[in-house]
This record gives sequence, C-alpha cells and structure tokens, in this order.
Amino acid sequence: MTRQSRTSPAGSERSLHQAYDTALLDLDGVVYAGGEAIGHAAESLAAARADGMHLAYVTNNALRTPEAVAEHLGELGIPTEAGEVITSAQAVARLISEQVAPGSKVLVIGGEGLRVALRERGLVPVESADEEGLAAVVQGYGGPDLPWSRFAEASYAIHRGVPWFASNTDLTIPGARGIGPGNGAAVEVVRIATGAEPQVAGKPLPPMHRETVLRTGAERPLVVGDRLDTDIEGAFNGDVDSLLVLTGVTDGAQLLRAEPAHRPTYVDRDLRGLLTGQPEVVASGEGFRCGGWTAVAAAGVLELRGEGDPNGCVDALRALCAAAWTQAGDGSCTLDAGKALARIGL
Repeated sequence: MTRQSRTSPAGSERSLHQAYDTALLDLDGVVYAGGEAIGHAAESLAAARADGMHLAYVTNNALRTPEAVAEHLGELGIPTEAGEVITSAQAVARLISEQVAPGSKVLVIGGEGLRVALRERGLVPVESADEEGLAAVVQGYGGPDLPWSRFAEASYAIHRGVPWFASNTDLTIPGARGIGPGNGAAVEVVRIATGAEPQVAGKPLPPMHRETVLRTGAERPLVVGDRLDTDIEGAFNGDVDSLLVLTGVTDGAQLLRAEPAHRPTYVDRDLRGLLTGQPEVVASGEGFRCGGWTAVAAAGVLELRGEGDPNGCVDALRALCAAAWTQAGDGSCTLDAGKALARIGL
C-alpha cells in the first residue's frame, strides 16, 4: 500500500524502536509542552536510545539555539547533544545562503536561534530595514513578547523588494496554558501588510526534511509528531513513515478527517509507542477491527461496536481511522464520529 492510498494505520510485529534506526522527534507537544516534559517521554526515549535507536529532535520552533534546546532537554532528564537538535532556523539559513552572496546582511524578525543559524552559514544578521545592502528578510518565532514594531520593520524591507523568508508557518504552538499563536500567525500579519509571499523552510516542506537528513544521516527514519499539517505531512512529502502521538494539538476528530497527506503510518497515545509493536487493523464483516473494537461506517455516522479493553482507546481509534479513511478515499471523512469518540474519551 502506498502512502498516497493509505486507508488504515499500519501494524508492526517489531517494536518501532527496533524497526527504524532513527526517531525524528518533534518537540512541542511530543517531548514537552510549556517547557515541562510530557508524561512517559524521558523514560521512553532513554529506553529507545539504550536499545540502539538514534534520537534527533526536529523542531519548527526557531526561537532557541540547538545548544539551548539540548540544555533544556537535559534538565528534563533527556540527555541530548546540540548536534542532535535540528531547527527550522538552520533549514531557512541554508535556504537563504543558497540564494545570496556569502557575508550578506539579513534582517532578522525573531529570536537568537535565527541569528546563530545565519552566522553558521556565513551571513550577517541585522536589525534594521535601513541597512545598506540588505539581501534578505527572515522571520521566525520570537516568543510571545516579540514587539509589533518588528513586523513593521519586515514590511518596510519587503515593500522595497527585499526577498522574504520564513522559518515555518505553524499557525499555533502548544504551551503550558493551552494553544497560542505560532510563527504562522505572525507571518500572516506581514503577508497582509505587504501582499508578498515568503519562501518557507520548515515542516512540512522539503528544505526541513533535507536539513534533517543531512545532519542525521538517517537511513530508516521514523518521524514522530503531534501535528498532521507539519509532522505527518512532512513525513509524507519525504516518503518516510510516521508515528502520531496524541499528546499535542491533534485530537481524535481531526485524525479521522485527515486527508491522505495527513494520515500517519502509526497512531499511539504517547512516546511509549516507540517501544512496542503496533496492532494490525483488519477488515471484519462490515467494518474494521482492532483490539476487540470494531468500527463501522453506516447511515452517515461512524459507529464503534464491541467490548474492547476500556483502557485500549487507541485500538478503538485505529479501527475508527480505518473506517473513516476508507470511506473518505482521497478526500476527508464527513461522517459523524461524535458518539464513537465520546465512548472512548477522545
């Protein structure tokens, strides 16, 4: 089955950390949220590493440097080297460096992560649109306190014809208090003010996947993420397998409505899914069965039948995915799944 025609989560007899050589892990919503480790993350990653799996942390958040991210992970009980962190700042800096002369000045709208990545590529970060010889504008997440004047600075330069780049266009970012506006929301501000379109480097686009492969050397990578429109679509675009964990922004209803490019290879509750095999979803009568649960598409709704393990709600969700994605084909499922999801607390 090709990814383009995936109609069900896949099964795996081997544990995922043994079936793949490298886990390409998103951070926000997967490893931590609001700066605090997500439950079971540290111990699951330690076990996967101890058994030979390489870990790489791939984030669209361009605010912090790889060194700062690695230090933070260490504080959470996840020992990490800076070289194991790949950011969209690095991807966009490489993209810019391929289009401007060495030593060019780049207007930075964002945090220190962008400045460090630009210097790594031999570029000069600057703060004003009035800099002589300005070659590019780059925009990345600058935290919740980024001044509005920075968006104006970007607009001044872009109106003068300076090329515009963005680290990523994630509209939201998870935090300790909930879901907040991400860099994509800030990019929209500048887009509206200028009518321009940026070149984007981050997930799900190819520059980020290329940066990750160049820096990790992964041969059998598994993308692990919580977002359908960045992590999972990025894996789809890179033609690699993916694991969606339910610890971030994606809920059950969104997963059931996923179009082909947003359908993960595997689904699990959290990072403990790396250490286990994945149950197979099988066709059963009118529907699809997984772990004692059967999902059926009937009369405009998705029904959940059977008496599966009450703690096995992810098995039920896998079965529902098969029913929903099969019904949707190359589109998005329009069946009502409210009662079925409520039954399993999702």
